[in-house]
Amino acid sequence: MEIKIKSESGIVPAYETAGSAGMDIRAYLKEPVELLPGQRALIPTGIYLEIPEGYEVQIRARSGLAIKRGIGLVNGIGTIDSDYRGEVKIALINWGDEPFVISNGERVAQMVAARYEKVEFTVAEELSETERGSGGFGHTGV
Repeated sequence: MEIKIKSESGIVPAYETAGSAGMDIRAYLKEPVELLPGQRALIPTGIYLEIPEGYEVQIRARSGLAIKRGIGLVNGIGTIDSDYRGEVKIALINWGDEPFVISNGERVAQMVAARYEKVEFTVAEELSETERGSGGFGHTGV
């Protein structure tokens, strides 16, 4: 699949290893941004995408930043829709207990391209039975 990209910094997201599912995205900053514990910030990347219809780009946290520094995404996983043409910005939060400084060019998130299906709902009075039924959160044990 091909996605058109415009990059103000000249840096394009890239796979760091041959087996990577996600491409690392870098911050595009004029000056460093300090995230205090509990603080959120929208981090610019300087990239703009033209995603084919039927696809989305998911923005995900980088596992190393999450476990080592407590840095995650405010919305868990972000979605960039195929009709969005604005700058990709990363909604970061500092879940850690120490300030974290983000510098220009730092890898702040990863993105994964994914195909999706549009659905149509059929309103029903009843749903079919399954072995699981309505068992939810933790019903099979911890």
